[in-house]
Amino acid sequence: MDSVSGKWALITGASSGFGVEFATLLAERNANLVLVARRREPMQKLAEELREKHHVDVVVEGFDLARPGAGAELKSRLDSRGLAVDVLVNNAGYGLYGSFVDQPLEKTLDMLQLNMLAVAELTHIFANDMRKRRTGHILLIASLLGYQATPGYAAYAASKAYVLLFGEALHAELKPHGIGVTVLSPGPSATSFGAVAGQNDTPVLRMLMMEAGPVARRGITGMLRRRSSIVAGVLNKLIVFWNRLTPRSMQRAVMQKALEAQGGP
Repeated sequence: MDSVSGKWALITGASSGFGVEFATLLAERNANLVLVARRREPMQKLAEELREKHHVDVVVEGFDLARPGAGAELKSRLDSRGLAVDVLVNNAGYGLYGSFVDQPLEKTLDMLQLNMLAVAELTHIFANDMRKRRTGHILLIASLLGYQATPGYAAYAASKAYVLLFGEALHAELKPHGIGVTVLSPGPSATSFGAVAGQNDTPVLRMLMMEAGPVARRGITGMLRRRSSIVAGVLNKLIVFWNRLTPRSMQRAVMQKALEAQGGP
């Protein structure tokens, strides 16, 4: 695997869930960190812990990346500190569960801005610098739902399909320039995703549920091995394989029945 020792890694959505796990795993590999999320307080606490335990430098930036132009502003701040980002982990994002037309449009647009446009902006900005240095790693976080249309998660699943295809294409485009691009697609995981999305925990979700740590570790390991795409978990891999063998109409029907049976709001 490639080494990130002494390099700077930028992790978005670093205040909770996968973001905390990514930051910890990279600090264990002696990477210096830039933590970015809307909430500063939990990141400050994490930064203190990682500095003390792993003796790495950690910079905390409180940022709403769903705001247009936030990526350029963040890059400007890091440039003023003289920080060159060698690892970009595009983790920030969230979901909304329920009927698309029943969701407030403003909230849906905010989600799409963060899940897609902010990812594209940050990737473009930092990949340009990496290309000049002919080295770097980018990890994009998609989702198992990005592999099929999902009633109840119509906009969210579509946004993660964008991340999945975007990342796999960039893997091929940027490989000749020394940049590794990897897409991680988690399934149901023990994070705050369901609570934020407004979906109830259920027996089906618990059956598929994975701890955040092992999922994040698969992502970091795959990134450092320059793999193009990773689906975390054996059952999730089987679902993706099943999707290849079934028509889209069947996939939609199965997902709709599964989510309705789960009793989501």
